Amino acid sequence: MAAVGKLLTSRAYWLTLALFSGSMVAVALYYQYVLGEEPCQACIQVRLWVVGLLILGLLMACLPPKAPLFAAANFLAVVFAVGLAERSWFLYQLENGKGDGSCEFQLGMPDWFAVDRWFPSLFEVRNLCSFTPDMLFGLSMAEALLLTAAGLIVGILCSIIATFSPQAFPHAGVSGQPKGA
Repeated sequence: MAAVGKLLTSRAYWLTLALFSGSMVAVALYYQYVLGEEPCQACIQVRLWVVGLLILGLLMACLPPKAPLFAAANFLAVVFAVGLAERSWFLYQLENGKGDGSCEFQLGMPDWFAVDRWFPSLFEVRNLCSFTPDMLFGLSMAEALLLTAAGLIVGILCSIIATFSPQAFPHAGVSGQPKGA
């Protein structure tokens, strides 16, 4: 159990989160450019949450391991994972005819965050929301995203708990200051 706690409070954790997020983006791009499944507004919003996790993971893998920094970053990671879960739930509801929402043919971001114009190959909306493609084990992409988001939330919450463990940062107290300072 101590080994798991050490992993969840290490740079390897953040690198793993970044690699997993990067893999999710790669799968989305494979579906878009190889299989011809054009992304809708909600799909692009999912990508934004995943790219947020990717950037956070890369940033934290480069920063020194300090308890307050790890805790704050984990709380931000939970926000990203919950955002991913919410957009995935929206897609799931739409494809099952249960949702009362719809999506537009544009991303709808403000001009100061026009990622769809800055990086159109990654963030341009090219379809209206409808059914998501099938993935492994007969799951739709929306179902797979929901399961992924749930797993991320659980994993990140475990990391938050591990961050506040006295063994997490043995050279520093929870405040991040060296013991005895």
